[in-house]
Amino acid sequence: MPVETIAFALIGLAVGVGALALLPGWYRAPRTLTVATGLVAALLGGLISRYALDGRLPGISLAIALLGAVALVSVLARPDLADRRPRGRHRHA
Repeated sequence: MPVETIAFALIGLAVGVGALALLPGWYRAPRTLTVATGLVAALLGGLISRYALDGRLPGISLAIALLGAVALVSVLARPDLADRRPRGRHRHA
């Protein structure tokens, strides 16, 4: 169980940090909120699925932790507020 809990935590951290790295303009909430949401969602989803499956299918529990973290982190995304400007060093007048 401790190994699975660490795996759930790593999945959640990877989802939160990955979302901020891939789409930084979509997340206007504080960075810690996005990463913490991924962490807590993966831990809760993984532990609940582990107990529901009686610990027999750890791969399924890991997948559920991943899906739960992705789903809840995506709730924080705000593509309507994203920067529409092209990224680069030059400013267009």
